[in-house]
Amino acid sequence: MHRQELLKKWLADLFPGEDVAVEFAAADADFRRYFRAIWPDGQSRIVMDAPPEKMNTDAYVHVREVFAMAGVPAILGRDREQGFMLLEDLGKITYLAALEHDGRPEVHRHLLLEALDSLIEIQKASQPGVLPEYDEALLTRELNLFPEWFAAKELGKPLNFAQRQLWDAGVKALLPALLSQPRVFVHRDFIVRNLMLTPGRPGVLDFQDAVYGPISYDLVSLLRDAFIEWEEPFVLDIAIRYWEKARAAGLPVPEAFDDFYRAFEWMGVQRHLKVAGIFARLYHRDGKDKYRAEIPRFIKYLKRATRRYRELAPLYQLLVELVGRDETDAELQSSYPVLGVKGG
Repeated sequence: MHRQELLKKWLADLFPGEDVAVEFAAADADFRRYFRAIWPDGQSRIVMDAPPEKMNTDAYVHVREVFAMAGVPAILGRDREQGFMLLEDLGKITYLAALEHDGRPEVHRHLLLEALDSLIEIQKASQPGVLPEYDEALLTRELNLFPEWFAAKELGKPLNFAQRQLWDAGVKALLPALLSQPRVFVHRDFIVRNLMLTPGRPGVLDFQDAVYGPISYDLVSLLRDAFIEWEEPFVLDIAIRYWEKARAAGLPVPEAFDDFYRAFEWMGVQRHLKVAGIFARLYHRDGKDKYRAEIPRFIKYLKRATRRYRELAPLYQLLVELVGRDETDAELQSSYPVLGVKGG
């Protein structure tokens, strides 16, 4: 029986005799799909379809309990064996849709500050031993998606010996800086497509891969997005506001904002390398081209950050060898000085 028919039968068994309509709502980059169940009186719920042979929803249930303070949807029913879950419906308007609908900077600032408040609530609840560690092994596996899937598959340019040396030098500089960051709960995909516009605080979705790791990671996810891009002064402004809120909340951010912003940018390098690899893998392995066109944005993010710090110069050189120079590089040359260990 087709998954959607199984889902409808499951709903019919849960709500016998009730006329429940089912419509497609959304799909994730993995194998999960979401449907909206609608009752005649207008009430609605979301049904997650996670094929059990491909997905395990235990992590979703666990993280939902951990993040309960942060506007995550309530779980109203679950069939673990079939891979179905009935969830609270947080509406149809994502933050991305709201931001694209109204481009005024003050609107973007207001929405992002609300998102920061939700992020800080998650981080304030942090404690070790609750979520998996975002450790060196996991960070490295994610980094390696870049040479494996972006360089070798997307570009058709497997790293040669000299390029592998550049890569190893860049990773050797990068990883200790990431591992030295204070650790908190990390949503791991805290992006505007996973935040919902609701009457109260933002609704938070797609949290099942949460870990315990570097404090700057989720802010990078929010401000260096795949589908929307802000000018550097705006990003800097929101980053400062996060840093101020985090300090007021007693979170372990550096005392100097310069140090925090450097950590933010270096964390971004890891995430951008990972995302470029993931988007390439989605296309070349899974046949999903929805995200492929966004890879150049992450290459631009990468050039901007690696150009600024001497320790990351090997990664910048590698990027130039792989994708060449363009107008972005000239812009970076004139706008960004090469910085040392402390940034500036």
